[in-house]
Amino acid sequence: MEINITRIIGIAVAAIFVNNFVFARFLGLCAFIGISKKLDVALGMGVAMTFVVTMSAIITWPLYHFILVPYKLEYMNIISFILVIACFVQLVEFFVRKFNPALYKALGIYLPLITVNCVVLFATLLNAINNLSFLESVVQGFSAGIGFALALVLMTSIRERLELARIPAAMQGAPLAFIIAGLLSLAFMGFSGLTIG
Repeated sequence: MEINITRIIGIAVAAIFVNNFVFARFLGLCAFIGISKKLDVALGMGVAMTFVVTMSAIITWPLYHFILVPYKLEYMNIISFILVIACFVQLVEFFVRKFNPALYKALGIYLPLITVNCVVLFATLLNAINNLSFLESVVQGFSAGIGFALALVLMTSIRERLELARIPAAMQGAPLAFIIAGLLSLAFMGFSGLTIG
């Protein structure tokens, strides 16, 4: 089987910039808003999310193509994909708790919530829906994780700088975070070449 490098690069660029799951599809906003307060925590969450979505893409592709499709069990894809994702989240949670207790405490409830984070589930479902090859699925999953991490780092960097600004009380916290997310989303529209008007 011949590998189409241009298509692989296109999938990666699309998942990171053009169809960024946070800024273009507005998925995973709960963790995105909740975690984007400190850069080291955001980086930890970005790495955890990238690992989970990549490994989930690696496991769900053969699960879907060699078990669910041949036995006509495609309707079980959501349940089976969530089980795979939950296994990897438990693995990540174990390692973070064991080797970096401070990060584990800082991530709080958001670490186990990766299991039901729509970015991870949507990436695996998108691989199945678009009938991507194994390599394309892995690249899509890894790039979706990198795109999520990029979104977190950008948002955290802006929010950390705004800590020093005088902001009206009504705008502090989530309202300002959603305004920033909207502005970042508009900026990311430039990658798609979308014209308004």
